[in-house]
Amino acid sequence: MADAVVADTVGKVAPAITMRGVSKWFRRASSETGVHALDGIDLDIRANTFVTLIGPSGCGKTTMLRMLNGLIRPDSGEILVGGEPPMPGPHMGIVFQSFRLMPWRTIRANVYFPLEVHDVPKRECEERADHYLAMMGLRRFAESYPHELSGGMQQRAALARALIAQPAYLLMDEPFAALDAQTREFMQIEVMKIRQTLKSVVVFVTHSVDEAVLLSDQVVMMRPRPGQVAEIVDVSLPQPRWDYDARATPEFAALRHHLWEGIKTMVLNDPQSEFYQRDRTAVSAASD
Repeated sequence: MADAVVADTVGKVAPAITMRGVSKWFRRASSETGVHALDGIDLDIRANTFVTLIGPSGCGKTTMLRMLNGLIRPDSGEILVGGEPPMPGPHMGIVFQSFRLMPWRTIRANVYFPLEVHDVPKRECEERADHYLAMMGLRRFAESYPHELSGGMQQRAALARALIAQPAYLLMDEPFAALDAQTREFMQIEVMKIRQTLKSVVVFVTHSVDEAVLLSDQVVMMRPRPGQVAEIVDVSLPQPRWDYDARATPEFAALRHHLWEGIKTMVLNDPQSEFYQRDRTAVSAASD
């Protein structure tokens, strides 16, 4: 399961991640109704690919990440990660929106925790933690505690923790949403640089269309709940994208416009959306 690709029965390279007909309901014990989160998801993610999930709030993006990690199971359909059903483990690195650092542990000890739980010798844990802290520019803060670091530094520590086991798959759930705009841009650069050296599959969730275009090889645009794949958009902007102002190019502007118009149209035409209701109320008031 450590490899991000597997060979199929005829010797070809199979997708690193496959989802076929995946649907998910969240039932309520006190009611016969529930939340239909995902409906019939079909998706292939190639090896060494950065894929971003984007779409209206509540369209099931985080649910998809949790399924890829094996934390929850689909009600129907099949998910294969590296040719096998998904399962949590060191092959899966996860970065959340909240930093989720343990306040009683130093930054170094937070970073090497995934190795510690798998009985890696402490000296090796510390050496590998120092390597990834240096990669994140945090080596001199190894003995600090989370509360002594800024939000951006804590998120860099969380990213180092996710990378320390050298995962074949890196799942990132709105990791920069809580950061200020400037720190967010620097974190985007960090991720792009790491991406140049990683062979991991990255699945990234964001609400930012700009961020999706800047970071991704592919953007998966989701429909409102129940979530479905509306469109898969390839991003062919030249790499490395931190070496030039990618946002200033006509190609970036065209991709951003296409994705934003798609999301806006879906939201404003979704009867479940508060924006749909607000828009209809405003039109009705204007016509009175």
